[in-house]
Amino acid sequence: MLKETFIKLIGNYTTDDWLAIQLWNEIEENYSNKKRHYHTLDHLENLLQHLFTIKPQIDNWDTILFSLYYHDIIYNPLKTTNEEKSAEFAENRMQLIVVPQITIENCVRQILATKKHLLSADNDTNIFIDADLSVLGQPWNVYANYFTQVRKEYSLYPDLIYKPGRKKVLQHFLQMERIFKTDVCFTMFELQAKENLQKELELLQ
Repeated sequence: MLKETFIKLIGNYTTDDWLAIQLWNEIEENYSNKKRHYHTLDHLENLLQHLFTIKPQIDNWDTILFSLYYHDIIYNPLKTTNEEKSAEFAENRMQLIVVPQITIENCVRQILATKKHLLSADNDTNIFIDADLSVLGQPWNVYANYFTQVRKEYSLYPDLIYKPGRKKVLQHFLQMERIFKTDVCFTMFELQAKENLQKELELLQ
């Protein structure tokens, strides 16, 4: 479903089938990098499935799809500019197929919003960042697999460095008044997410 949805999306803006395949291959290659364990094609697939379930609430489906495919296209655990570089990458590729500027700008905004996951005035942006965080509100076994994969991505760091950083991330979310900005995701995930985050935090002590 992931590839088919992307090819259909690109087909809304170009009839160049070869270009569409090249753009997909580029996405597949980046998300399949052997150093990735969580930010993979499986992550995109899970996001896509979740977004399909709430599609009627989304104002601009194409924008949110572009955000989905490109939001982690650049991912280096050693860098703090992944979102900015991913947004720049997305902008460049969308310009190649002459996507309207307003769509490009909205996509860039959505990708950058995944850096801090703050409440936005734009409903689609809130939907997207909630989808990006939906793993936090999954059953414990799914969540535990998620943070194990994240740890593997940061395997270059010893526990002495990783644990304090991870604790800071967990505490950041736990201190939020609401992790999930949309009512539907708040209802579906908030309680479980806070339980999961607190349990992981205790495991890091």
